[in-house]
Amino acid sequence: MNLAELRREYSSHGLIETEMRSNPIEEFRLWLGQAIAAELYDPTAATLATCTRDGKPSARIVLIKGIDDRGFTFFTNYGSRKGRELTVNPHAAIVCFWAELERQVRIEGTVEKVTPDESDEYHRSRPRGSQLGAWTSFQSEVISGREALEARLRDLEAKFGGGEIPRPPHWGGYRLKPEAIEFWQGRPNRLHDRIRYRREEGVWIVERLAP
Repeated sequence: MNLAELRREYSSHGLIETEMRSNPIEEFRLWLGQAIAAELYDPTAATLATCTRDGKPSARIVLIKGIDDRGFTFFTNYGSRKGRELTVNPHAAIVCFWAELERQVRIEGTVEKVTPDESDEYHRSRPRGSQLGAWTSFQSEVISGREALEARLRDLEAKFGGGEIPRPPHWGGYRLKPEAIEFWQGRPNRLHDRIRYRREEGVWIVERLAP
């Protein structure tokens, strides 16, 4: 297989600054809605990149579970690798990629925990199996094998029975508060459209970047 020969041509309608919303979060809502309408697989999936205190990066896929003017919300174990890295370095980036639409969005900013009430509300909305899973897994820790997870799950099922499963204290939400959001649209000849919104003193500045 010659990877250098693997390529595709892009052909979608381009991005025109005057046709885009002044608020990038509203523009993102539009793009996400179009991805959902196109019935793409996991349209809310995004790559989340974090760094250690000394700048060593790591990345993984998360699901965006909330969007408002404050930012983009996802949920995880606070003791996971991403949680530990966000504790010492609360700066992160998210990338959404919708290949079928020839689009991606890059979001950069600072991260904070959502309120306990927000985490509780989302936890209550999750399927019971997912609620138990949040208690079962000490995310990112080394374990002896799959059997250890399944044994712990059985113990928790017995403990909670058919009753309510409270949110684990080590699990909850984070919100990425955007400082820059870039919309990318594939175009022919690799001359892709890149429109960046950059927050400056509370105002969004719109700029076109070279591809």
